[in-house]
Order: sequence, then structure tokens, then C-alpha cells
Amino acid sequence: MNFRRGRAREELEINLIPLIDILIVILIFLFLTTTYSRFAELQINLPEASAAAATDKPMMLSIAVDSVGKYSINGIAVPFTSTQGFAAAMRESARNAKEPVVAISADAKATHQSVINVMESARLAGYNHISFTTQTKR
Repeated sequence: MNFRRGRAREELEINLIPLIDILIVILIFLFLTTTYSRFAELQINLPEASAAAATDKPMMLSIAVDSVGKYSINGIAVPFTSTQGFAAAMRESARNAKEPVVAISADAKATHQSVINVMESARLAGYNHISFTTQTKR
């Protein structure tokens, strides 16, 4: 009882083109995302050092600039007439310290020029270590 005797059977075929496309995309993805690590050819043992903490801390020279352009050195108001005059006031406040650290505390609304004046005065005084103080948002 073969009811399908007159019908021809269709041959099943697998279409390989989409399979090849998917494999190529997977290979490209693997090539792009794989990291290749090179092992060090030379084994290097770095030397170790132990140092004691610095016993003498450098002197801090705190300079404040407010929003209207007034200057103070270590909390004492100093009028700014010129960079040379302010450099002399910085040297006097440092009491001839060899290399004080100049910490500039400028108001957020202070002019850029007032901060540059302090930096130029520090350069004229021979102080190369300059840092800026900030505060975190409340």
C-alpha cells in the first residue's frame, strides 16, 4: 500500500552559503576580540630598596588669592605692587628657607592673571616647587 508511488521524492540539500557566512563572521569576531600576550623573553629581577621616611619636611609657603585680587602669605595680607615686590615678600616670609613649597590657594572666582602673578613671583624668588590646593564638593 504505497499511496505515494507516483510522486517523485524531493532530494534534501543543505545550503552551505549561509553556514559559511556565519562561520566567517564568528572568525572575524574571534580575531578582533582575542588578545595575544607575549611572554617576557628575559626574566628580570628588579633591585629592592628600602628608605626611611624623610625626617625634615619642606617648609610650606601658603599663598591665598581671593576673588577681588587680594593676596596673603601665610595668612598675612600683602599688597601686590609688582611681581618683584611680591617675590621679595615671599622670600621674607620663607625666612631664607632653601626650597619651600609654594601652595597656592586661589578662590574659584579669582582671575587667572592673579594666579599667574603668584607663579611668576615664585619663579623670581627661586622657588620651583609649586602646588595648588583644592577642596571637595560638599
